[in-house]
Amino acid sequence: MELAGLFTTAFLVGLSGAMMPGPLLTVTIGETARHGIVAAPLIILGHIALELILVVALALGMVNVLKTGASQWMAVFGGLFMLWMGWGMIRGVIAGRVSLPPHKDTSEAGVKPEQSLLNSKNDWLLKSRLVLSGGLISLANPYWLLWWATVGLGYTTVALKSGTIGVAFFFTGHALSDLVWYFMIGAAVSGGRKYFTEAVYKVVLVVCGFFLFGMGGYFIHYGVSYIM
Repeated sequence: MELAGLFTTAFLVGLSGAMMPGPLLTVTIGETARHGIVAAPLIILGHIALELILVVALALGMVNVLKTGASQWMAVFGGLFMLWMGWGMIRGVIAGRVSLPPHKDTSEAGVKPEQSLLNSKNDWLLKSRLVLSGGLISLANPYWLLWWATVGLGYTTVALKSGTIGVAFFFTGHALSDLVWYFMIGAAVSGGRKYFTEAVYKVVLVVCGFFLFGMGGYFIHYGVSYIM
């Protein structure tokens, strides 16, 4: 896979995972309602820092694994997990089981949330807590661990074919997907949902689900072609 392809597909696959409701999304919405839109990127910074450590560890460990046939099986398992994720997203939309969390009116208390964090006397303590919470919540999430044990590991295997620069392109695309999505969530919580409505959210989920089908098929084909 070319570097541009690694970056683009990592962004889209990462976006598909980030969009699914979970503890990180819940905490981001709650903290943004309390402290303003700046809370969202701070929480995700902790999430991304944890993932950077994990990707470096995976890449270092995979250097030797690439010399064996195990790396191809990892790509296959990652592809199967993408197919499962894609089906789950589409089925959830059809069954009405996924939706955006209810919007919180941050003006009820008469406090401007955009200023509450920036003007706080304990500004650095609060920011540190938000960053730390992003990492700890991710680490405690079994879905996050499962994603990296399958999709993330498979992607690292594919990216290493292009060397260190390939891993860098993969991680940059993945990290950017988290930043973009959660910044949008922060903006929606702070400013309402004039444009990013429930209907738009569900359409995007379905599109991402079909994209995961395609990427899952690619990973399975990639692994099987080397195994056979």
